[in-house]
Amino acid sequence: MNSPSLAPQILYNDPPFRVVLVEPEIPQNTGSVARLCAATRCHLILVGKLGFDLSDAAVKRAGLDYWPLVSWEHQPDLDAFVEGLDPAACLLFSARSGRSFTHMAPRRGDYLFFGRETKGLPKGFLQSHPDQCYTLPIREPGVRSINLAQAAAVALYHGLWKTGEI
Repeated sequence: MNSPSLAPQILYNDPPFRVVLVEPEIPQNTGSVARLCAATRCHLILVGKLGFDLSDAAVKRAGLDYWPLVSWEHQPDLDAFVEGLDPAACLLFSARSGRSFTHMAPRRGDYLFFGRETKGLPKGFLQSHPDQCYTLPIREPGVRSINLAQAAAVALYHGLWKTGEI
C-alpha cells in the first residue's frame, strides 16, 4: 500500500453489497472488481495475503481513474474478519458448489465472497457455510471456472436486481 491514491477508504456507510476478494492473486482482476464496485457504489474488501502490491501498476491500470471512487479496505485475516459477521449475510461463490447463483436470496448489505483465482475459497470456509454456497453454472466440461472479475460482476448485478437496487 505504498501509493497514496490507493489508501483504503470507506465511502459508503450502507452499501448495497460488500464484495469480498479472499487472497486475490491477479492485479488486473482486483482492478476490474474495484471498478465494478465503484460503478455500483458497493464496498470492496480485500482479505488476507494479496498476490501483488497495491501500488502495482497493473492494479492502477485496471482501475484507471476510478480508485478515488472505490470504497475499500484490507482485512489481514479471513477467520478474524468473518468472526463478527452474520453467517446468513455471507454468500460464497465457488466453481465447486452445485447450486446456481440464481437460487440465492440476497439482502441489502450482504457480503459476496470470492476466492483466489487458482484455488478459490478455502475448503473449510465453504464447508462451514454449506447453505450459502453458489456457483455460476458452466455448461462446457472443459472450462474449469469463470474469471474472477466476470463472476463478481454476474453475482453482484444479480444481487442488485434481486434486491431492487437496479
